[in-house]
Amino acid sequence: MEHNSRTSLTRRGLLRTVTGVGLAAFGVGYEAASAAASVGATSRFDLSQPSYDLFRDKNLHSNRVQQSFAFDSVNKRLFVAAKRLDSPESAGDLCISQLDFAGNYVSYMHLNGFGHGVAFGVRPVGSTSNLWIETDANGNGYGTKLAFIGYNPGTTVDAASQGFGKFQPISGATEYTCSIDPVYNRMIVRYHKDGAKHIAVYELADTDKGDFSSPVAMFTPPAIAGTPQGYTLYGSYMYFITGDGYSASNPDPGNTYITSININTGAIAQGPTLTKAGSTLVYREPEGLAIYRTDAGESRLFLGFASGDEGDRRSSIFYKNALV
Repeated sequence: MEHNSRTSLTRRGLLRTVTGVGLAAFGVGYEAASAAASVGATSRFDLSQPSYDLFRDKNLHSNRVQQSFAFDSVNKRLFVAAKRLDSPESAGDLCISQLDFAGNYVSYMHLNGFGHGVAFGVRPVGSTSNLWIETDANGNGYGTKLAFIGYNPGTTVDAASQGFGKFQPISGATEYTCSIDPVYNRMIVRYHKDGAKHIAVYELADTDKGDFSSPVAMFTPPAIAGTPQGYTLYGSYMYFITGDGYSASNPDPGNTYITSININTGAIAQGPTLTKAGSTLVYREPEGLAIYRTDAGESRLFLGFASGDEGDRRSSIFYKNALV
């Protein structure tokens, strides 16, 4: 069963014109010109300041390592992506778990053949949480398009389905992931082209119409040592997390680093900065970044970790809230 079709998306007001402007992006890449950076300067998170717990060691529907997470700030939902149980990495089969903000399990959705789950975003429309997430996994398990698909609890959707939107924002790119800044209303897309990873940033007012023709920033991020484990966007800064799970060669406090990058210049603003968030966790592999603003108006940079024993992996999420 599939939750959203192109028709239902039209009724909800996103991706409104099935045959008009914007929807040409279904399955088609734009040859975007180099964007003159035009994002107004904002404050950024001070990565040297302490982190605080949201929750630790919570169960997901799949007990494999979480890959990333994202918030629906309107409907107060949290979604965590992990690989499906008993599915090979190369298949790109994802299990999306919905949790409440205390980390209690609520529901799941299976997305077969979608990708690795490095990063994704949520775009709420009314009571529906729509996922912007990679799809059409290649032989290595990474998505070759972006999908816009409604979260529908307890269902399974195959990437081959024609019942949801698929997009290739950049002509010639072979892999895509994305994340959403719900405070400044932008989407950041990370894509692979010409042997390297690149970044493009779009206004949600455009991506809501399926229009990726006018990025507000495009750049190639600087090389950052370590295993990439996720990224997100807040204002005029991208945040990037690297690191590995605890092991004999990587004991407490581990090698998890966070870096902020100015999207107008492509230069590092702070870091890489070691984080000791959740240092007492078992296993503790960094997995994902996301942004959320509380009802009281506090912006938070959330960082996730896979924790727990092998065969019983859990989700642990922390946040930073100091801005400079």
